[in-house]
Amino acid sequence: MTSKPLNDLNIFVETAPQSSFSQAAHSLDVTPAAVSAAIKRLEAQLGFALFIRSTRSLRLTHEGDILLKKAELAFSTIQEGLDEIAQAQGDISGTLNLSVPSDFGRNQLLSWLDEFMGLYPNMSINLDLSDGITNLYHRPIDLAIRYGTPPDSNFVALPICTYNKRVVCASPDYLHNKPAIVKPSDLLSHSCLCFMLSDTYHNRWTFWKAGESETVVVKSQRSANDGDVVRRWAISGHGIAYKSLLDISADIIDERLVPLLPEWQSEPCPVYLVCADKRLLNHPTRALHQFLKQKCEQRMLQLCDIMSQRYSQTV
Repeated sequence: MTSKPLNDLNIFVETAPQSSFSQAAHSLDVTPAAVSAAIKRLEAQLGFALFIRSTRSLRLTHEGDILLKKAELAFSTIQEGLDEIAQAQGDISGTLNLSVPSDFGRNQLLSWLDEFMGLYPNMSINLDLSDGITNLYHRPIDLAIRYGTPPDSNFVALPICTYNKRVVCASPDYLHNKPAIVKPSDLLSHSCLCFMLSDTYHNRWTFWKAGESETVVVKSQRSANDGDVVRRWAISGHGIAYKSLLDISADIIDERLVPLLPEWQSEPCPVYLVCADKRLLNHPTRALHQFLKQKCEQRMLQLCDIMSQRYSQTV
């Protein structure tokens, strides 16, 4: 098919929802005569009428209705192919302003962003590290990584790691010669490290087992409004932390931290990539979402394999 018939078919697809050639011409920014000529050429090539015309209306013939459905599907497939080609050619460019929690940003995301920008060298990233809840309506932020389902239903939330959870953990040095921790209430005899956010002091830790829940209000000599500080204190042996599993996954893999209470379920902590407007879901945003989702899945699978091996060696 030459370029003119393809263009004529596109004019047909754009004309079909309109009630006249004049309206179609206006939406296509061409003359009514150009629309009429394109439809006539296409009908002559196909050998059947596409429209039933009158002085006041324009409607599809039975054959025109069949062709319209197939043509719309064909153009959609062509556009998908063009999008794939554009992405393969590196047509992911622009600037993303990204808000990220402190711990996840420093200890997971930085190296992943290096890899992402290596794949897409025309991308620029402005990174805002904060454990506070950034106002996406008032700040110049395109995307934010958030723990938990966003309470604002107007947000667009793209899942990155929905099966993430919080986990009690401590360093091997801290656990050496300390009382065993086999149930949540055992935490009350230990020094715990707490996270603060705004006016909320997160010292109530909840666990589940056999359908029953148990909440403990832990004691803390150290607390901080920065998740990375809490993590560093835990690694240094200052106490027990209650952290996002994804945030400390590398520490568990490298045995800087040990997960505790494996027999108990802990609080879910799903991770989402959030934006305030669906119009921000462009090619760069979708590329970053798919990349981060894949990296999180790979990390959690790696963590699962390693923990399974270590557990099998101890039973």
